[in-house]
Amino acid sequence: RSPSPASWPRLRRGWAGLDSGPLSAGERGQYLVGDCIAGGVMGRKRDRSASTSSGGSRSTRKSGGSSGSSSGSSSGSDSDASTNSAKSRGSDRPRKRSAVDKVSRDDPAPPAPPPAAVDGGSGGSSQPPPPPPARGASAAAAAPGAGQDKPSSAAQAFLEQEARQKLGGRTGGVYIPPFKLAAMQKEMAKMDKASKEYQRLKWEQLRKGINGLVNKVNVANIKDIIPELFELNLVRGKGLLARAVMKAQLASPGFTHIYSALVAVLNTKLPENGELIVKRVIVGFRRAYKRRDKVVATAFAKFIAHLVNHQVAHELLALQLLTVLLEEPTDDSVEIAVNFTKEVGQLLEQLSPRGLHAIFERFRGILHEGEIDKRVQYTIEGLFAVRKSNFSDFLAVPDELDLVDRNDQITFEFGLDDKLDKQELLDVFRAEKDYEQNERMWKSLRAEILGESDDGSDADSESGSGSEDSDSDSEDEDEERGAVGGWGGPSGLEEKRTEIEDLTEQDLINLRRTIYLTIMSSVGFEECAHKLARLNIPPGHEMELCNMLIECCSQERTYLRYYGLLAQRFCLMERRWTGTFDRGFSEQYTMIHRLETNKLRNVAKLFAHLVVTDAIPWTCFEYIRLNEEETTSSSRIFVKILVQEVSEAIGIAKLKSRFSDPYMGQVFAGLFPKENPRDTRFAINYWTSIGLGALTDGLRQHLKDAPKRLREQQLALARQQAEMARNASSSSSSSSSSSSSSSSSSSD
Repeated sequence: RSPSPASWPRLRRGWAGLDSGPLSAGERGQYLVGDCIAGGVMGRKRDRSASTSSGGSRSTRKSGGSSGSSSGSSSGSDSDASTNSAKSRGSDRPRKRSAVDKVSRDDPAPPAPPPAAVDGGSGGSSQPPPPPPARGASAAAAAPGAGQDKPSSAAQAFLEQEARQKLGGRTGGVYIPPFKLAAMQKEMAKMDKASKEYQRLKWEQLRKGINGLVNKVNVANIKDIIPELFELNLVRGKGLLARAVMKAQLASPGFTHIYSALVAVLNTKLPENGELIVKRVIVGFRRAYKRRDKVVATAFAKFIAHLVNHQVAHELLALQLLTVLLEEPTDDSVEIAVNFTKEVGQLLEQLSPRGLHAIFERFRGILHEGEIDKRVQYTIEGLFAVRKSNFSDFLAVPDELDLVDRNDQITFEFGLDDKLDKQELLDVFRAEKDYEQNERMWKSLRAEILGESDDGSDADSESGSGSEDSDSDSEDEDEERGAVGGWGGPSGLEEKRTEIEDLTEQDLINLRRTIYLTIMSSVGFEECAHKLARLNIPPGHEMELCNMLIECCSQERTYLRYYGLLAQRFCLMERRWTGTFDRGFSEQYTMIHRLETNKLRNVAKLFAHLVVTDAIPWTCFEYIRLNEEETTSSSRIFVKILVQEVSEAIGIAKLKSRFSDPYMGQVFAGLFPKENPRDTRFAINYWTSIGLGALTDGLRQHLKDAPKRLREQQLALARQQAEMARNASSSSSSSSSSSSSSSSSSSD
């Protein structure tokens, strides 16, 4: 609904009631036109109200005290003329005037105009008031006469104030089109860098740059964002950075691990920034905890947990926070503590296992008390399940965010009870006296952090292009030198060849792949042995063939003689393969506990085939020590299958004769121990339980004769001691006789 002309004086009263401050050019024009029209209309209404009686049917509207009405001395013709002009000019005003009431909160309103400048005057015609004076202007400039005498100075002051308002404000000013912004930047470039306006412009650019980069960071681009962030003056914008990071973290708690990784990297180069963020996060958590603000407290607790994970904050802070939350448990505090423990539990398990154990004992006590809600009790039970899985779903630092070496990290030991200064003044713009010097110092510090030169980007680009040219020139020179000093050069010098050492082991991987494909694709063992022999495996890599053959054999469901015959062919081909498979037997027996039962059986049958065919010597049994301390269940199963296969192949009688060979007695001493009666009994029981008790005849006889040998040893020891005593007494008697003879000779 369009407002009537009679309501326009309210706009003028609204002008007088607004706060002091400049208006935009459009709003100021609307106010001026509205006052002119309202003056004529009110003059006409005053005349009409004076001519009628006091009990008229229509009452005039109340006029504001600050906005004076038009005088009643104007004639009716002037009033009619002003009314017609008001209708003709005010027909298209309602839409524009509706925007006048919507004054921005960031733009303060102008002060009330003087009454003399607003009144219609003696002539009855409304004169437009002068533009509102700038804030802080002198009283003479605000007077009516001064506004009419020097309109250019007042307008200039107003425009300057408007420009300053655009530069500042909580919202960063109004929108400026790009071409106007470019023109303003060119003008600002000509300004003095020590001026307040220039520093404010740079401050706004710094704030917007920090906010933009912090809001853009994620797991994929964090390595690219960090160098761009170091391009900004983070020493001057220390407060802005802390505020931006904390604001982004509160808005998106799910990205807390990313912001913590960003803070961890910045903390290694600029510890003051990391310290300020830690202080503000701790203070923010304390404030939210006292106000019982669960959402904010949960977000700040998560931030603290990830700062502890990155070692920016000490782990004692995490334990202290958990102690405070669980001291007087409520539903909200226990839920916050559960979420916090999930985030920081993996690190505390490594650095402070006893502290974490005490925290879980407190959780168990709360669970047993049963005073909290059932839903929270279920969360505690879920926390115990997470701990049982070693916090596998809640990694302390993901691999893609592990950007800082723990030795380079700086850890701050703050507590919840410490008096911490948030340094909130760092968030507010302040002009600096030594602005240029501080900027130069930051450029040198930035160059040191990023490893750049101090000459700037132009010098860097020039040096980069120059280095490329020099590299290309050096390459050309190297080619020319190679052409001159090579084999065909006149100097006759030999070409220097540099040997390239492949540390990626790509050749070794290719060799393993070729061996595997050859083994699996051959029809018979003879074809496979022929193909593998043609590979010309270099000396020192024979073990690769042995391990690949054993691995392929162990992967089969049942043992295939194909692998045994292939290994036998290689052992009989060259002596080096015999030693290789013997070493393979030792390694497999050492790591036999890692194999499953099926794999273990296949490997044992493979080596049994090699032993039976004498492809490898029987001295391989010396690696086996059959006693209770040096064997495991897997190794005993391996020995059982190995010896049983050998017994089935050559017979128990021949096997017994082999084991009874006195020449090989030292080799088989581990299979048939005789030093300790306990080990002897263990070996007898083992061989008997696997159906090879015939091999233990010698052990049984040895154990039977053990008491007799023990008595003989004791008698031999007693004889030896008696002989030693006799020798000692004879030596003492001879020494006494020699001493008596020497004494008698001395008396003579």
